[in-house]
Amino acid sequence: MTSQQARSVVIFNPVKVDEDELRASVDTYVETYGWGEVSWVETSEDEPGENQARQAAEEGVDLVVVCGGDGTVRSVAAGLHNTDTALGVIPQGTGNLLARNLDIPLDLDHSVEVAYGGTTRRIDFCRADVTRPDGSTETIPFAVMAGVGIDAQMIVNTDDDLKKKIGPLAYAVAIFKSLGGGNRLHVEHQIDDHEVKRSSAHTLIVGNCGELVGTIELIPDAEPDDGMLDFVLLRPQDLLGWVQITGRIIGQMITKSIRKVIGRSTRVTGGEHEHRSLQYATGRSFHAKLSKPDVFEIDGDTVGEVSEFRVTLEEKALSVRVPSRE
Repeated sequence: MTSQQARSVVIFNPVKVDEDELRASVDTYVETYGWGEVSWVETSEDEPGENQARQAAEEGVDLVVVCGGDGTVRSVAAGLHNTDTALGVIPQGTGNLLARNLDIPLDLDHSVEVAYGGTTRRIDFCRADVTRPDGSTETIPFAVMAGVGIDAQMIVNTDDDLKKKIGPLAYAVAIFKSLGGGNRLHVEHQIDDHEVKRSSAHTLIVGNCGELVGTIELIPDAEPDDGMLDFVLLRPQDLLGWVQITGRIIGQMITKSIRKVIGRSTRVTGGEHEHRSLQYATGRSFHAKLSKPDVFEIDGDTVGEVSEFRVTLEEKALSVRVPSRE
């Protein structure tokens, strides 16, 4: 992809980025890494990126660079999955979930360098088939995670003005607001073709990746290219339950870091040490029916209320530019 003939398209959200700064950075790394023609496309409310990305792929463009927040990144990724066109991510939102989970730098200049000078990683891509409270259905593609509970409520409770002032720290405030309500979700859920289970829970998340905003690694065993979905149920009975969940998550993150250093890749969740308040499972599909509609979260954005959803994945269906490993 570093020949003079390699073409790229930059799809950017003009509300999220300084266009002059972006163009200057792209020009620098296009020249540094020997890329050819660059085309520029703005997103809009009516055209958030998916159609423009799909058109670029159909025209044989080698790389589509997306610059914007989580919603713009997800939209462009949806247009590129199951194509040979790679996705470069210039994260300019607050959550920046895909970038965080793939170790893509969060600053503009270094992320542009990764897009044009990094390596390509093929990751799994997911879809959520949701049923709305009125019975209508919709398919929503995503790359990172989806769910109901703390992640969705955190986004609902996040103050937009506070996000502008303190960035990701605004989510910390929202998390505390989202901890109440007890195990208010009553859900029937099924993994693959296994038995249907009934649970009361505070939160249910299906992840292709494991890190929430604020570097909270809720699903530490999730890998974006392992062909599997990871599921987590948060079921605290009381304040002690939240203390146990917090301690368990911190412990899992430490264990994973140690195993990464010593080169062990065994799972750190579930097993004999699993606690009732924090339960994990894996599979290739997940189906859930809620007793009453709740706000649904996809890749850092709320997408309205759902009463039922099914999540599936396509293995290695999306190419993403990531940092080169020396």
